[in-house]
Amino acid sequence: MIRAYKFLMRPTAGQAQALSEMLRDHCSLYNGALQERRDAFRHVSRTSIKYGVQSAQLKEIRAFDPERQGRWSFSSQQATLRR
Repeated sequence: MIRAYKFLMRPTAGQAQALSEMLRDHCSLYNGALQERRDAFRHVSRTSIKYGVQSAQLKEIRAFDPERQGRWSFSSQQATLRR
């Protein structure tokens, strides 16, 4: 028998703000990675950029922007890049 549970999120005001900021930063990371892949395919002789290349760049991105990208979990950002 498979059981499913639903948990209702009721974040505090501070948690809601942190979730909103995390969503904004992950969207920015995703859109930047997607744009990089599009540009590479269109302008650089139809070359595709793989997840491994972008994941390797993540360390530099986090060091360059510690107040936004650097404060979130590395693994959650890798999951964003995998999408």
